[in-house]
Amino acid sequence: MTEHRFSMKASWQGGRLGTGELTGKGLSAQISIPAELDGPGAGTNPEELLIGAALNCYIITLAAILEKREVKVESLTVQSEGIVTVEGGNQTFSKIIHRPTIVVSGAGEDMVEKLTQFAHRAEQVCMISKALRGNVALHVEPEIRVR
Repeated sequence: MTEHRFSMKASWQGGRLGTGELTGKGLSAQISIPAELDGPGAGTNPEELLIGAALNCYIITLAAILEKREVKVESLTVQSEGIVTVEGGNQTFSKIIHRPTIVVSGAGEDMVEKLTQFAHRAEQVCMISKALRGNVALHVEPEIRVR
């Protein structure tokens, strides 16, 4: 078994409405509670970071699947949305929706179907999706464009 370790560090000033700094090997960001949850909205927040982690893992996994299947992709983009529900003062990160757009040239209907399957497969095998599954609903709404 191989073990890889990743670490980050944070500092914080103030109480609930304070701000902080989050740093890691490839990331440095100001952090706070988002304005949508009655915070100062300074910098990024845990909700965006969770969506970002899920999105980053998803797009890398999808790109790897497409490469392995030797699909010549003209463009690959993903827009992801996270949904936080608030009920009786309790906040729950309830859903993440990935909306990939895969642009290819000259693909037939069978390839469009395969690309749709690949888009869903990426969510199933992504390491971050696996970590979230059972706690956060994960959805994929792919758009395949043929030029």
